[in-house]
Amino acid sequence: MVTTPVQAPPRIEPTPAVPATDRGRRIREAVFVVGLYAVSIAVALGISALIVYLTHGSPSTVFTALWDGSFASWGSFGYTLDAAAPLLIVAVGTIVSTRAGLFNIGQEGQLTIGAMAAALVALKIDGPGPLMLVLALVAGALGGALWAGISALLRYWRGVEVVISSLLLVFVAFQLLSYALSTTALLHETGAEGASLTESNPLPTGARLPRFGTYPNANVSSAVILALLLAAIIGIAMSRTTWGFRIKMLGLNPVAAKRVGVRAAVLGSMALLVSGASAGLAGGVVLTSQAYRITPTVSNNIGWNGLLVALVARNNAWVAIGVALLFGGLHAGGGYLASTGVPSDLVDIVEALVVLAAVFPPALLELRRRRARPQAVPAGEAG
Repeated sequence: MVTTPVQAPPRIEPTPAVPATDRGRRIREAVFVVGLYAVSIAVALGISALIVYLTHGSPSTVFTALWDGSFASWGSFGYTLDAAAPLLIVAVGTIVSTRAGLFNIGQEGQLTIGAMAAALVALKIDGPGPLMLVLALVAGALGGALWAGISALLRYWRGVEVVISSLLLVFVAFQLLSYALSTTALLHETGAEGASLTESNPLPTGARLPRFGTYPNANVSSAVILALLLAAIIGIAMSRTTWGFRIKMLGLNPVAAKRVGVRAAVLGSMALLVSGASAGLAGGVVLTSQAYRITPTVSNNIGWNGLLVALVARNNAWVAIGVALLFGGLHAGGGYLASTGVPSDLVDIVEALVVLAAVFPPALLELRRRRARPQAVPAGEAG
């Protein structure tokens, strides 16, 4: 009788536990990071309070006014959401180009061109209201993409840095807007020849984004939904798709990306086009949800502030939602500052301090990491 030997079950090695010392080090590091952010924000608020005091204002009154105008009631929260929506749209597009290693800082000009394109479609083409609204927003996105495409062309055709070209194109966009507003065939208001202030005709009612709710309850534009959807799409695309991985690879190491088949000119241009389209779409959103007509100040620093939102969020589309809400609250609460007797420009100062408070901890942590790395010993000194 032949007996079959019984095979012993394979031995399963136990998963090594994380050493207590390593776990404790991670906890201490996390506490340090959180504490560093808390201290930075506290210092920023303290400096803001000092500035208010030096301008003969009451810090407690000012901060109360900011809170009342931004988050204290459903009505003020609606204003905050309205202000945050275009900032978020600009920011998520900026995140795409920055992840690709292309620092687009021309969002203000791209937003201006997008608003102009949206206004031309809404005012010069007749059609059903919902169709005109969609066409205006699409035209805004295409206008911003076209304006960013100039920087992409200069970058990959003539080697001009995107930082330089995108910034200079902002001033060109302002001049184009001025020309369009002073030309009757383009955007100059009908019957306002010779007026000292130039603006366009108001948008038709059907070409405006719908709003939900009535004041003093929450009164919010549907642009908020559009901004959140775009942020979710960009967030998922950057973290869960091959396209997002290739974008990140191009930004981290262009040489390695090229060796694995990434075409830098194509992918980089696409990232810039997405960034410009987002800024242009934000221009269309501002026009169809807030301004309702084109003026020389239609951009209202939204492009610059959207860039700051992306910077503070450290190029994370999900984090950008919260940062945009914070900046939107500062803008909404700024309208209440007139009642406190301090300049409304104080909001810009607070925003700048918040940006510094947000970027200081990462810079300090990176400096610590570099100092903690072991220094390479020269070959001649070894042994």
